[in-house]
Amino acid sequence: MDSPVSEREVRSFPFPSAPGLKLEPEYETLQRDEPVSRVVFPYGEPAWLVTRYADVRTTLSDPRFSRASSLERDVPRVTAENFSGGIVAMDPPEHTRVRAVCRRAFTPRTIARLRERATTIAVDLLEDAVTAPEFDGVEDFALPFTLKMVCELLGVPYEDRHQFRHWAEAGLATTSISEDERWRATGNMWDYVARLVADRRRSARDDLISAMVACQAETATVSDEELVIVVMTILVAGYETTSTQLPNFVYLLLEDPARYQALVGEPEVIPSAVEELMRYVPLEANGASPRYATEDVVLSGTLIEAGSPVVAATVIANRDPAVFREPHRLDFRREPNPHFGFGIGAHFCLGAPLARLELRVALEVLTAALPGLRLADRESAVGWKAGMLVRGPSKLVLTAGTGDPRGAKTS
Repeated sequence: MDSPVSEREVRSFPFPSAPGLKLEPEYETLQRDEPVSRVVFPYGEPAWLVTRYADVRTTLSDPRFSRASSLERDVPRVTAENFSGGIVAMDPPEHTRVRAVCRRAFTPRTIARLRERATTIAVDLLEDAVTAPEFDGVEDFALPFTLKMVCELLGVPYEDRHQFRHWAEAGLATTSISEDERWRATGNMWDYVARLVADRRRSARDDLISAMVACQAETATVSDEELVIVVMTILVAGYETTSTQLPNFVYLLLEDPARYQALVGEPEVIPSAVEELMRYVPLEANGASPRYATEDVVLSGTLIEAGSPVVAATVIANRDPAVFREPHRLDFRREPNPHFGFGIGAHFCLGAPLARLELRVALEVLTAALPGLRLADRESAVGWKAGMLVRGPSKLVLTAGTGDPRGAKTS
């Protein structure tokens, strides 16, 4: 066993932010020298931070670790209020029961049908964007692309996007807004989604909300409140995280133009490149949501006593040299690639199939239509989000170069 808890150094967490998409150096040091360490967040009780792949996998997928226990504890967190709740704070079998209401959401048939629509949306957006010498890869492409996709899937009116975009961003904010603003945004989104659900109950359409309402009626296993929570979760996670990851990917590809040109020359590599970028990009700014040990568990030689909170650092687990060869190098042909980019276990990202589709199509269309794409040649071309649960560009000014978006084709 390692040294007793009383002798462990307690570090402040999250660590001071590294610039851009650099990974904070503390992670690598801890993974090597102290893979199970004590940390204290701005609010809540102290926690264990795990940084090695095997320990992260255990924490996120082993039934000896609970999310539901967080509802009864002073959860380690970065906000004064504890906003944990809903489906993300459930354990099986409750979590499984509620999640089953959207089992029809991301079937292979549904995803295949969405591919053609995703290509059309991406091409149309680029066609509009390249009418100017420069365009913003965030506001002019990534955000409207992911917003239109999730709106069409769920059946949310796209003309309402400015409202729920604000509410969704508030749901992933930490220090960028006040607690009152966050509660107000959450309440507004709840009322909005509840109205959509009620409307589909009166008049079904060909969309996911209608399918979930039908499933609720057939099974009678999910309450109205739980159904609203699931729709809200999909709406927020289905657009905000992907609309952040896509600019992250584009930034990394253009930061070293050889990376982008590799995909231009070999588009068949794009699916595996998406997986590698999911592994490589440190999207989470504050670690995964805490899990509580329901019994004594040993991780990397350290006893985690029952009732202790554990935070899994997926961003550094994805670069564990025990699992990934040359983990700090981008390898678009990496195989195997068992990354945690979409999580693992019961809380594996529900929208992973849609996110994969969107990211692949976006890169296919970009590289086919704009082979000369590059970052604008000025210091202010890239701005970065602050005070959010995810990290990524707030703006990404691009120069199109040569190309014609209407000629873009994807397989």
